[in-house]
This record gives sequence, structure tokens and C-alpha cells, in this order.
Amino acid sequence: MPQSGYKNLASFKMATIVYDLTVIFCQKFLAGKEYGRLVEQMIQAARSGRQNIAEGSVEKSLKMYIKLTGVAKASQEELLLDYQDFLRQRNLELLGKDHEIVRGFREFRAVWVDLGHLNTPDLPSDPKIAANMLITFINQTTFLLGKQITSLEEKFKNEGGYSEKLFNERKNQKYKGN
Repeated sequence: MPQSGYKNLASFKMATIVYDLTVIFCQKFLAGKEYGRLVEQMIQAARSGRQNIAEGSVEKSLKMYIKLTGVAKASQEELLLDYQDFLRQRNLELLGKDHEIVRGFREFRAVWVDLGHLNTPDLPSDPKIAANMLITFINQTTFLLGKQITSLEEKFKNEGGYSEKLFNERKNQKYKGN
């Protein structure tokens, strides 16, 4: 189902899937008191990656939009390290981007199937495959966010920011009045 605004952004859709699957991953593979803080951190990083995209996109200030999109990207990078740590600490293989399984994950495209629901894939039952899937999705999300930031910076260079536009409007009004 078509969505409006930030919900149309590929970065937002992928960040939503990363968030939802991270919650499931933590429940499935990191249950137990010894992982309590890690689980909180991972879920918060995934949530932050999603929420900052939404928050930034509704900002009047283009400068703040760029900043919040950068925060979203940084949160995704933090989460990426947690998944890489998960694999390393368990002596599980980090699959390369050209691995057959990862190529399959890279072909996934997030789409809205109805209001509020994306075509979220099932989390694999194998922790190595599940972590590699999320690493792939996080890499896609950070790539998209990087492109989004570059585009926003270009727009800022060409059009200026909110304060600059208000100042120019005020200046134009002042000269019209004289």
C-alpha cells in the first residue's frame, strides 16, 4: 500500500525491517540475563536508526534533517558492529557480499504490503545465517542513508537552509517596504 513522506524512503523501509528483525533476533538468540544490556543496546540502536529517519524528514531545517539522517546511519553502524561481534564471539562465519546466501539477501526489496506492514522476511533459524542476513540488510540501509545524506547536502548547497530562506524573505520584504 502506498505511503506518504518518509515512509516511501527505501532507507526507512529497510531500517524498519532491521528494527523488527533485531527484536526477533535478540529474543531468539540472546535470551538470558547475561545479555540484557546488549539486547537493550541492539534494540535501541535499531530503533534509533529507524526513528531518526522519520524525525529528520519532518524537520523544517534541512541542516537538522541531514544531522538526524547522519545519526540514523551511525546507529545502523553501531548495530552492525554488534552483529559482527555476535559472529566473531561464537566463531561463526561472516559471509562475504558475493556469497550465494548473501547475494540472495541483497536481492530483497522492502515494500509495503498493507498499511503499516512490510514484506518482512522470516528470520532464519540458524544464528549464523540470521546474523549475516541482518548484516546484509544493515549494509543496504547504511548505503541508502549515505546516498540520502549526499543528496540532502547537495540540496542544501543549491537551495540553502531554512534560516537562510527566512532571512532572504525578510530581506526581500524589507526592500519592498522602502
